[in-house]
Amino acid sequence: MYQKICLVGAVLALSIGSAHATGQGTSAMQKWKTMDVCAKQAQAAFPDFSPGAIAKRDAKLKDCLNFNNLPPRQPAEPAH
Repeated sequence: MYQKICLVGAVLALSIGSAHATGQGTSAMQKWKTMDVCAKQAQAAFPDFSPGAIAKRDAKLKDCLNFNNLPPRQPAEPAH
């Protein structure tokens, strides 16, 4: 009986422990979320795909990422 209780306790402990995100994972997810918010704000500010709007959108995105100390993204290129 004692072995069954220990086994159930060990399985429960492993499942609870694996359900929690690591500190690095949580940090990365928060950074990705902030990067997505920056991209959405830039897209909302300059929604059309003219060369001028694309340049302004890229500049706004870059400013937001720099403000939040995040890595830069590749600039969008107009379709050929």
